Amino acid sequence: MGENNNTIDTIAAVATPSGRGGVGIIRISGPQVPEIAEQILGSLPSPFKASHRLFKDKSLETLDDGVAIYFPAPNSFTGEHVLELQGHGGHIVMDMLLKRCVELGARLAKPGEFSERAFLNDKLDLTQAEAIADLIDSGSEQAARSALRSLQGDFSDAINLLLTKMIEMRVYVEAALDFPEEEIDFLADKKVLDRLNEIKQQLLEITAKAKQGSLLRNGLHLVIIGKPNAGKSSLLNALAGNETAIVTDIAGTTRDVLHESINLDGMPLHLVDTAGLRDSNDPVEKIGIERAWQAIEKADLALLLLDSQTSDKDDYHQEILNKLPQSLSVLKVHNKIDLSEQEAGKHSDELYISAKQQTGIDALKTELKERMGYQQNSEDSFIARRRHLHALERTQEFVDNAEAQLVQFNAGELMAEELRLAQDELGQITGRFTSDDLLGEIFSNFCIGK
Repeated sequence: MGENNNTIDTIAAVATPSGRGGVGIIRISGPQVPEIAEQILGSLPSPFKASHRLFKDKSLETLDDGVAIYFPAPNSFTGEHVLELQGHGGHIVMDMLLKRCVELGARLAKPGEFSERAFLNDKLDLTQAEAIADLIDSGSEQAARSALRSLQGDFSDAINLLLTKMIEMRVYVEAALDFPEEEIDFLADKKVLDRLNEIKQQLLEITAKAKQGSLLRNGLHLVIIGKPNAGKSSLLNALAGNETAIVTDIAGTTRDVLHESINLDGMPLHLVDTAGLRDSNDPVEKIGIERAWQAIEKADLALLLLDSQTSDKDDYHQEILNKLPQSLSVLKVHNKIDLSEQEAGKHSDELYISAKQQTGIDALKTELKERMGYQQNSEDSFIARRRHLHALERTQEFVDNAEAQLVQFNAGELMAEELRLAQDELGQITGRFTSDDLLGEIFSNFCIGK
């Protein structure tokens, strides 16, 4: 894509949230922007200067009175000609202006299409483009700061530095393979292993920061399970800080799955309260139990809530543990210590609390953060998505394979191939090697006008 390609559509969209507001913005991008500006404004505004204009319809009647800013290509967000019309933020006014843009040859932008054009025109890489959406959707101050670091290129810089080291190592290895007459025995060269260890260490550091960023973005999905009347709803209310769930002494009060999201020192915590897991003939309760198991399958962590008065006297919890997915981490929490006179806190990797009295809740929150490896004051983390973590994990596998080929098998050709695969996997993160299908999936989740 480029500014001189007149086959590119000119796109337009409302760039501000729907509803009433003091200001509403129409964003237009593409080769027809100068012509559209002349029709709506009477003339093309001076570049990069906010100018007071009247916005006209085809009969030269005034649609609105506002501010216009023109960004000529390539010095714009998308790399194309961009015009922003800042008018009064009412739905009708914005709709009339947008219809006028379409009459003059623009088409309605798809979700994320402005950011996609910025990516395709090399104004942003893929991690920076994704950070725009993450900054808009951030649920805490720390998440917003991490998203901004990604938008400013911190994540991309770290990936590109690692890519450079990996490429340099590939060049050295492949040169030794291509020119054996030079008698470069790289397999016996300790520098190769040292370089590989540097790459591994740098990869570990990036992955640790990305995991923090992923927690800030996605949070922890915690499902609360246990017997009926174990106090699951009381615990949900204690963690949420409000009466989300109905609490009674009657077993089986919760028939459906209840969801609540809270902010735990900057980390989103997505709570799921489930129906008590037991055999039941009640058709409504059976549906709730089925949904409970569906929630368990999607969870990052299961909190098994036990009644401290009876938890040592039955084997219910072991039956439940045997049914849980093996990959699911489980935290055992003994509730109702106010009735059993047990001490609150952590004992032998299990927690003792009173959800009703809110005793031990702070210790539980601390344990949840520790279980997920969350650090509240991680100031150098950058926002990351699950696809980033998956790519980093795959990169780690290829780098480990490359080390094995070098150390165990002295197989230079296979080592070079593993490094190439690792390089390609890293390139998926920044968009250097990315399929069109993946790009479409990523940008389709953006809001319109971004």
